[in-house]
Amino acid sequence: MNSIQSNALEPTRSELKGLSLGQKLGRLIPVYGLVILTVALILLFSILLPTTFPTLLNLRSIISDKAIILLLSLGVMIPMSAGRIDLTVGYGIVLWHILAISLQTMYGFPWPVAVLTVLLLGALMGVLNGLLVEVAQIDSFIATLGTGTILYAIALWHTGGRQIVGVVPENFYALNSTMVFGLPITGYYVLALALLMWLVYEYLPVGRYLYAIGASPKAAALNGIPVRRYVMGSFIASGLMTALAGVLLAAKLRIGQASVGLEYLLPALVGAFLGSTTIKPGRVNVWGTMVGVIILAVGISGIQQFGGSFWVEPMFNGVTLLVAIGIAGYAQRRRAAAKKVPAPTTPAHK
Repeated sequence: MNSIQSNALEPTRSELKGLSLGQKLGRLIPVYGLVILTVALILLFSILLPTTFPTLLNLRSIISDKAIILLLSLGVMIPMSAGRIDLTVGYGIVLWHILAISLQTMYGFPWPVAVLTVLLLGALMGVLNGLLVEVAQIDSFIATLGTGTILYAIALWHTGGRQIVGVVPENFYALNSTMVFGLPITGYYVLALALLMWLVYEYLPVGRYLYAIGASPKAAALNGIPVRRYVMGSFIASGLMTALAGVLLAAKLRIGQASVGLEYLLPALVGAFLGSTTIKPGRVNVWGTMVGVIILAVGISGIQQFGGSFWVEPMFNGVTLLVAIGIAGYAQRRRAAAKKVPAPTTPAHK
């Protein structure tokens, strides 16, 4: 499933060379339009809500609320860069956060062992998804929807519909609750992971290989890229990041319950899809994904501070997802049109 093609539309330096300032802005605004809009929203809400929006307390709240969504968005971005999609991020986090608590409270696991166990299970889930998609040749949307639903069913069975509560070491809670320079430590986790992923995608062959697979798996295979290995690796990485998000969610909630987690699926997808429309339009990318989630966080926070009802967040996420997919589709059509070269005409001879 080629959800997002991998060739970006951002202008190169050679293309910008020689253009006037107005022409350069005309080429760059579509690339950085979402970034500009994010800054504009921050300024607007800061002016309209000067006592509540531009505050350290609001920044802490946004980071605390959206760090897990950012982790999931970065996770789902990895298979998406290879032209696949992983829906288990929204279902897996339900089971993983429950297990992070229950392994300690019900089975006596030390908290580091419980965390490592959850991460291992997340990686194994990625292996299973990779096998279903690459070996069994099941469409990634269908395969991950099926495995995700199974994970959710296991979560319901494990909890029996009840909350998992108990005494857990404070060191486990500190994974989420620690403050560093006045900000939640989860924000630093996300930033470090984003920097690592950016380095991988921009400077290591694996990043170029994933984008090449996303553009055309057949062409990538013909060029000697082991498609199956890299696609399976992308699902494993996504599974690991989902499990990590589950651990942090457990440390945040301090309980495990099957009714929590599914609401993260849509924002995670929205962030990844929206990210494909900025920085490098036409392909998913790390900083675009970060901006995609940030604009969601800023927009929802500002609207809620204006007195928006409880249904504003899912409505905002749904509308933004449709807009993001529409823009991404338009970018792909533009790229396809740009690749079409008119056939040469043969001069007539007498």
